[in-house]
Amino acid sequence: MARQFDLEERTTKFAKAVIEICKIVPRNPINDRVVGQVVGASGSVGANYREANDALGKKDFIQRMKIARREAKESHHWLELLLVANSDNENNIKPLIKEADELKRILSTIIERSQ
Repeated sequence: MARQFDLEERTTKFAKAVIEICKIVPRNPINDRVVGQVVGASGSVGANYREANDALGKKDFIQRMKIARREAKESHHWLELLLVANSDNENNIKPLIKEADELKRILSTIIERSQ
């Protein structure tokens, strides 16, 4: 059970890190759009993971985990776009892209093992 809560902490840490980078990128029409999307998607990874941990059954658990994985994939997408719009912040954004990918892989493994 402790492992699940470690992933809860990790997904929250990921969302917080995304928020921190989004606070420092300049305000402009492109960043405003991308920031809204990436903050929403990154926060949803952890929110859906937590919902999965409180699932009503195996089918519900797997469905919520799939949603969390989808949000990790979406976070990856928006972070790549954020990087294009803010290449001067590459050192801050690339580790977040890597983390989104790692979270997607972890969630995929959990889904596969649960089916």
